Amino acid sequence: MPLTLCRAALGTGFTFLMTTLGAAMVFVLPGEQHPRLQKLMLGFAAGVMTAASVWSLLIPAMEQTEAENVFPVWLPPTLGVLAGAAFLIVLDAVIICRVSVRRQNALLMTAITLHNIPEGMAVGLACALSVNGSAAGAAALALGIGIQNFPEGAAVSLPMCRERGGRVRAFLWGTLSGAVEPLFGLLTVGAASLARPLMPWLLSFAAGAMLCVVAEELTPQAQSRAGTCGYLLGFLLMMALDVALG
Repeated sequence: MPLTLCRAALGTGFTFLMTTLGAAMVFVLPGEQHPRLQKLMLGFAAGVMTAASVWSLLIPAMEQTEAENVFPVWLPPTLGVLAGAAFLIVLDAVIICRVSVRRQNALLMTAITLHNIPEGMAVGLACALSVNGSAAGAAALALGIGIQNFPEGAAVSLPMCRERGGRVRAFLWGTLSGAVEPLFGLLTVGAASLARPLMPWLLSFAAGAMLCVVAEELTPQAQSRAGTCGYLLGFLLMMALDVALG
């Protein structure tokens, strides 16, 4: 168990570091942002989240459901997406609208954080399964998720830096969105046999939350030529990373 925990800590620590580096992109951009740049960033975030929902979440959920052969392949993704979207809508109605933070930023942060939970669990599960063999598979998964987390960290922090004096705050929120990966990765090591059957449902749940934010918040506010370019850039970048890193 100590070896497995060490592997999980290293793997999820790397993915968290990559999220932090992505969030640090707010310090690269100029402090005063043109409205066209703001729409570009919103479009980029929407594109990253759309591609991540499909290739990082829904396709792996369907593949695992098919491998386990317990439920129809379409059932966990369908119910999971509906549950994730419903959760975010209820959260928005009951909680987010009553607190003194920007609604869009709160929804964006929530969706990306939910998406990072099953990713951290996947790394922890891979480390637990590799305890009696090679750690190459777990290392490759952590590397792939970590590289994907770079644009995701940027997708959280960049739209947030529009607020007054918001670059440090945006960086912190972007970093915190990835902090759940080490936490849930280590928890999964201790409950590997229970976590694996839940993964298709958790992956689909996160996808539903992300797609809800894209459809309700990001896409409408990014509508412009710059927003469309940002959406395509984010979508293609995330798609390429997901497919190339598997």
